[in-house]
Amino acid sequence: MHDDRNLVEARLDRVLRERIRPAVHPVTTPLTVEIWSTPGEPVPVAEGLAAPTRPIATGTPWGTPWGTSWFKVTGAVPAEWAGRTVEAVLDLGFTPRTPGFQCEGLVYRPDGTPVKGLHPRNAYIRVGAPVTGGEQVHWHIEAASNPDLDASGVPFQPTPMGDKATAGDAPQYVLGEMRLAVFDETVWNLVMDLEVLGELMRELPLDGARRWEILRAVGRALDAVDLQDVGGTAQAARDQLAEVLSAPAVPAAHRISAVGHAHIDSAWLWPLRETVRKVARTTSNMTALLEDEPDFVFAMSQAQQFAWIKEHRPEVYARVKKAVADGRFVPAGGMWVESDTNMPSSEAMARQFVHGKRFFLDEFGIENDEAWLPDTFGFAAGLPQIIKAAGSQRLLTQKISWSRTNKFPHHTFQWEGIDGTRIFTHFPPVDSYNCEMSGRQLAHAARNFKEKGVATRSLAPTGYGDGGGGTTREMVAKAARMRSLEGAPAVEWESPAAFFAKAEAEYPDPPVWVGELYLELHRATLTSQAQTKRGNRHSESLLTEAELWAATAAVRAGAPYPYEELDRIWKTVLLHQFHDILPGSSIAWVHREARETYARLAGELEGIIERAQRALAGDAFGAGQLVFNSAPHARGGVPAGGAAALTAPDAVVPVPREGGGYVLDNGLLRVEIDGRGLVVSAYDIAADREAVAPGQAANLLQLHPDFPNQWDAWDVDRFYRNVGTDLTEVTGLSADGATVRIERAFGDSRVTQLLSVPAGDKRLDIDTEVDWHEREKFLKLAFPLDVKADRYASETQFGHVHRPTHQNTSWEWAKFEACNHRFIHVDEPGWGVAIVNDATYGHDVTRAVRTGTDEGTTTTVRASLLRAPRYPDPETDQGVHRFRHALAPGATIGDAVREGYRANLPERRVTGTAEAVAPLVTVDDDAVVVSAVKLADDRSGDLVVRLYEANGGRARATVSVDGFAADGAVLTDLLERPLADTGRPGTADGTVVLALRPFQMVTLRLPRA
Repeated sequence: MHDDRNLVEARLDRVLRERIRPAVHPVTTPLTVEIWSTPGEPVPVAEGLAAPTRPIATGTPWGTPWGTSWFKVTGAVPAEWAGRTVEAVLDLGFTPRTPGFQCEGLVYRPDGTPVKGLHPRNAYIRVGAPVTGGEQVHWHIEAASNPDLDASGVPFQPTPMGDKATAGDAPQYVLGEMRLAVFDETVWNLVMDLEVLGELMRELPLDGARRWEILRAVGRALDAVDLQDVGGTAQAARDQLAEVLSAPAVPAAHRISAVGHAHIDSAWLWPLRETVRKVARTTSNMTALLEDEPDFVFAMSQAQQFAWIKEHRPEVYARVKKAVADGRFVPAGGMWVESDTNMPSSEAMARQFVHGKRFFLDEFGIENDEAWLPDTFGFAAGLPQIIKAAGSQRLLTQKISWSRTNKFPHHTFQWEGIDGTRIFTHFPPVDSYNCEMSGRQLAHAARNFKEKGVATRSLAPTGYGDGGGGTTREMVAKAARMRSLEGAPAVEWESPAAFFAKAEAEYPDPPVWVGELYLELHRATLTSQAQTKRGNRHSESLLTEAELWAATAAVRAGAPYPYEELDRIWKTVLLHQFHDILPGSSIAWVHREARETYARLAGELEGIIERAQRALAGDAFGAGQLVFNSAPHARGGVPAGGAAALTAPDAVVPVPREGGGYVLDNGLLRVEIDGRGLVVSAYDIAADREAVAPGQAANLLQLHPDFPNQWDAWDVDRFYRNVGTDLTEVTGLSADGATVRIERAFGDSRVTQLLSVPAGDKRLDIDTEVDWHEREKFLKLAFPLDVKADRYASETQFGHVHRPTHQNTSWEWAKFEACNHRFIHVDEPGWGVAIVNDATYGHDVTRAVRTGTDEGTTTTVRASLLRAPRYPDPETDQGVHRFRHALAPGATIGDAVREGYRANLPERRVTGTAEAVAPLVTVDDDAVVVSAVKLADDRSGDLVVRLYEANGGRARATVSVDGFAADGAVLTDLLERPLADTGRPGTADGTVVLALRPFQMVTLRLPRA
């Protein structure tokens, strides 16, 4: 037989495009359209419904950037359409771009009842099936003219459209046709039949009979269609396809659990306020689809987004709550938002689950078992323990499929964290969280699945996402045809819990992946938008202080505990840890508002701290001064979590250095700063050991070009290292009290650094201020250390992770930029160096063998300070930034932990009459770190203490409580609920004895008698 495959496939494409799809709506009549545009920000629904409107015709431009327009749409169903199915097709001016990145709308009835959302793949409203003829229709559409930031067709181009202040007022869209139309369901079903079969046959092997069976059936169906009477011949065409559509899937077919989904970024190429409306549009669509499709199941994560609907669209929320109660609309994930997981602190990561799971429990009585993070940029190694401590057991993501160097070896596996906790984890092999049920996607999932032969199931999050939109009726129709279809995976709508239960049952002993799930892409998100990152870190630290001192003041002084304020502030901080806010990959509007929000929160938290410390310190007019220590380690004579009256130690004054520069020497550490303002020696006097590599200099600022191949705010490509400039020229070098002041100028930027060595501590403090005005540059702060380290420690949640300094394999080679929290530690047996920070995350660590007589090894640690990408925010990082780092020679890993907390929780001095404030809680082993002291969220007054083993070894610690009679102690989960079958920890005389494994985190609840 002659091969006419290409001929039939091309024929199918054209006939579908030009004849059959247009025949879905064979008869139309125009609707009357009027418009009112809001002069500013969006208005309440009642105001939009009542606003005065003016006529607007098809083809008229409308919609300023980020504006809102209210369309009133009216008309009548022609009498001759009686008995037919009719729907409105409403085109706001949609472009071929995917939903969520252009104009969109929410349709209301005149009484304010929401109908459904509109986007370019879902622009219909059902009027009647059938109609009687003569029905009057009247809707209002709240339409958002959100600009398409990639409208030029060239991705990642700088644009002023990312902020209302710079976007101008030119109309963004041209109104399309608003019409009533007869809906020919037979033709629509023919379209679905042909799309499913056409997509499937293109994925089947050419030498297999099934592909040719489908091809011949498609050819016969096209022959049966009269192109001048598609509606009249559509059923005949469908009859030609019935046999190939009814052939069942083979028993060994891959099984796909389809989960309706609309991954909605809580902010990204739109501001937070627009996400509130995106969620309302999408959930309106999905609740409507659930009513029409009995097999469909929809899952939505992010408690924050449910809370937004509850607050701003209660009429939509009522529909959501009903669908949740019916088991069809599934709250997923149990987190406040789908946060970044690399940068949030230990407590912040824990609170993501606390607030998310508690919302779902309070609102719906539901506690789901999975973490749901399809789009997060890599996963920190401390996360499994946090997931399990929150009462969950599973994780879903697909983002690791984006890695560019190494292909991850599993799709279903156990993920083991730093403490040994394992979480059942699934990566959907469809490699998308926006599955459209296309034949190409499902065939890829089946081929790609790594567990063939031992497992048969995968999950497919199905629906338009990022900017929202959700699942469409077309996706549901395609899934129905592939429930059991020869040649295709077998598709079934299921909840995440149902999928995971079946996947675990069939694969009880999956392979194990140990350590972080590093994404080999988007590494620059650890550095972009430095002020957002500083705001996050500072907020986390202030919350730690606020809870500690508020709890102490409540117990010791009877002060009221600010439950509502802390709850609200925590939720705001957690929201801003969303994976496109904290990583710095959102538009200018988002980061401008983030800076304003962090400043406001800082003021509120400082007020909470000041009130609590005032209650503890006594009369402000007292002559004494108390030093409050919020850190979990005693320092300078002040106990951890307490306060004491101390005098400030004498300052270490710089002295001139022979040959230029200065020397700082406190008897423990001698630091030499040369005439270039560089640290050429950091000498550990007791250990007789130099920290700085011979012939090199630390505190070295280095500038690199930074123009990645794509994803400007997200990516830094390895080739940036090929070219770099050491910033060694100084414009000023002087002694300024106890500090050495260094000033530099480069390009259009300026740097001022203050270097000091405190009395009594083996540490060099480095305060850096950068007035940054570079473009597409990358600024690093380098410390070349005379340490031969094959690996280094980097702090993560509730512990630290080790990464190699070598590049033996492609896996190590790919980790050329990584995340740390408060410290990096490198060491040889018996001696190490810590570098701590108060606001940076990105860094790199490399090693080199020196030539010459020394031939030692230099391990260079570089902190990433600033970038200057131009997309999506063309003004990224422009302005003044402040950083604090410290170099601690001779530091053990325990010293690194302690110095990291010191840098982030500085002491506070308060005048008053009190002589001291004893800590509520003390721990007798510095390896066991207290991460939170607070009152219980249920307002019982119980004290809650969270602590963890920080050094990576076994620890036995005694926890002592002072200030109240603790009625025993209870081990709890993160939600402060008693853990089953664990018993009570050993208690005696107001103490609790704990035996902890490496990096184990525990939460203690101490009832107050």
